[in-house]
Amino acid sequence: MNTPDDSQQVNRIQQFYKWHANIYEATRWAFLFGRKRLVEALNLPFSSQKNIVEVGCGTGHNLYYLAKNFPALQLTGIDISTDMLQVANKKVKRFLPRISFINMPYFTGADPLPVKPNIVIFSYCLTMINPGWEDALHRAYNDLGEGDLIAVVDFHHTPLSLFRRWMDYNHVRMDEHLLPALSKQFKPVHLEIRQAYGGLWTYFLFVGKK
Repeated sequence: MNTPDDSQQVNRIQQFYKWHANIYEATRWAFLFGRKRLVEALNLPFSSQKNIVEVGCGTGHNLYYLAKNFPALQLTGIDISTDMLQVANKKVKRFLPRISFINMPYFTGADPLPVKPNIVIFSYCLTMINPGWEDALHRAYNDLGEGDLIAVVDFHHTPLSLFRRWMDYNHVRMDEHLLPALSKQFKPVHLEIRQAYGGLWTYFLFVGKK
């Protein structure tokens, strides 16, 4: 069975984001809906001191928002793209050292995290881990303690085969495969499925408890 550290996949994603890192924030706002809503669904108190890990943190959009609005959080961003992490590090510089970054794939058997998380976030990440999304969820389950949370926002479905092929060309899988697995491993606390652009595609928000 392939794992998320499959060298071809890692190299493919690294090359993809080598060219997209510097334009990511300027272009992805039109696609990556629900990120702020996912944080709101966590119902974090202002003074929360939880440790949050975001897998596939990219340019640090979510980490910046979390650090700005919750000053006691300890945050860790994980990504396989050094180019994306360079952008993220500059973005969140004012919040260091509350935010740290790790450049590695996230799968069972990889290096242990320096701090045990209370929440693991996947934001438009799991649909790009092919192969290996199942193993990423298994790793999150093992990293979390009893009663801790997983939070996911991601693409869900499109009725248009042409759009699905275009997303697949951009390394995104859209065939409703994530929610059944999430609901099986974690007890749903919050779940939404929303439309984008009148139904061109749907995306989901899921918060689950171990």
